[in-house]
Amino acid sequence: MREKLETYLNHLATENGSSENTVAAYKNDLVQLADFLQEKGVSRWSEVDRQLILSYLINLRERGYALTTVARKTASAKSLFRYLVDKGITHNAPTENLGSPRVRKSPPRPLPIAQVKELLKQPDKYPTPEAKRDKAMLELLYASGMQVRELISLDLDDLNIQRDSVSYPVRRTKDRTGTISRDMLPSLQRYLEEARPQLAHRKDEKALFLNRLGERLTRQGFWQILKSYAREARLDNLVTLRALGHSFAAHSPKPDPKG
Repeated sequence: MREKLETYLNHLATENGSSENTVAAYKNDLVQLADFLQEKGVSRWSEVDRQLILSYLINLRERGYALTTVARKTASAKSLFRYLVDKGITHNAPTENLGSPRVRKSPPRPLPIAQVKELLKQPDKYPTPEAKRDKAMLELLYASGMQVRELISLDLDDLNIQRDSVSYPVRRTKDRTGTISRDMLPSLQRYLEEARPQLAHRKDEKALFLNRLGERLTRQGFWQILKSYAREARLDNLVTLRALGHSFAAHSPKPDPKG
């Protein structure tokens, strides 16, 4: 059993490209499963049936493992047996249609306003077009409470900048429009007038927020930017995309929906 298990772990590392930490976590879970099965007299993966897997999961609960841990170990077992079936090592997966424990996720706690403001100050340290873009993005997020995927999907034509307000589409509510006071977004005008023309490589580029290649900024790109500023603000252990969105939604004035 250990030989097949090592083959599977090698598959994760070489063919799936899983990280060292991921492979180590799978190994920890599956060695524990293998030990349990061998204690039950099982010597081949093909001998494992659904009842043995259920007994293993019950054993984990009786030993006081948290639901999150049991759910992770269940997922590891499912992944292993999918591989074993795919390789013809066993014909049936005893984990098929096996439900995982439902884990209730606590909503992320909003960051204190002082910490969010410290994060928003970080781009001000740099005179670059990218820093002006970052300031505009963070300020717009804070003022609107929109999601990151909505932010990076904005096109130039999506903004309607009037004398006293800025309007933008709220896609998660079927293209309704949100409007916020223009004086809450001084950096957005600076970005549009000074920084975006320097970042844009093509005049016909529609995306509002651009990367250094002049293309639409991606969610991953935004996350890297955010992590960098979070480190500078000494908030790197606190800032996540979920927590950030939750903070903006909790602190910011609510935009007026129209249409």
